[in-house]
Amino acid sequence: MAWTRDQMAERAAKELRDGFYVNLGIGIPTLVANYIPEGMSVTLQSENGMLGMGPFPYEGEEDADLINAGKQTITELDSSSYFSSADSFAMIRGGHIALSILGGMQVSENGDLANWMVPGKMVKGMGGAMDLVAGVKRVVVVMDHCEKSGAPKLLHRCSLPLTGAGVVDLLITELGVFEINRGKTPVRLIELAPDVTVDEVKAKTEAAFEVAL
Repeated sequence: MAWTRDQMAERAAKELRDGFYVNLGIGIPTLVANYIPEGMSVTLQSENGMLGMGPFPYEGEEDADLINAGKQTITELDSSSYFSSADSFAMIRGGHIALSILGGMQVSENGDLANWMVPGKMVKGMGGAMDLVAGVKRVVVVMDHCEKSGAPKLLHRCSLPLTGAGVVDLLITELGVFEINRGKTPVRLIELAPDVTVDEVKAKTEAAFEVAL
């Protein structure tokens, strides 16, 4: 049985380490905030100028002025701090963020990531993704394994405009977990979702990969 979006986020949360400063992208990655292990100290950072974010608010307790970079309402902590977007990007560009968990549209076998533009569709821009993949020490991508059409999204080469080249360390989909290692080594399938077979993964994947289960 393939993982749900929440299960994918829960698996991504296993990449967190005590003391990490972490940036979460929009979409499935935002759910990771709900799965930070008990007792672990992780500080979430947002490009719009916030350090130290709590989980999503309960219905009726939202503060419209308190949002993350994806314009979702969030909660603050006693340790939260606020600053300009310029300071936020200085943290990212200066290599002070240990981990970023991002969504993706396509990932290639050499670690390229496309996650911001589909030709022919109106988009507001790349946002902070380009800075995140360039300045963050480790990049984990969480995405659906295939498009709605059934076309694979883990490819030999990305066909969409790139966010960054050779930037992905780990890929998590509903089918399993792939070690990408920024293209320095062959892609390795290191974990399968329950009841998912290697043959199913191969049938839905264009990229070449080794099985290391």
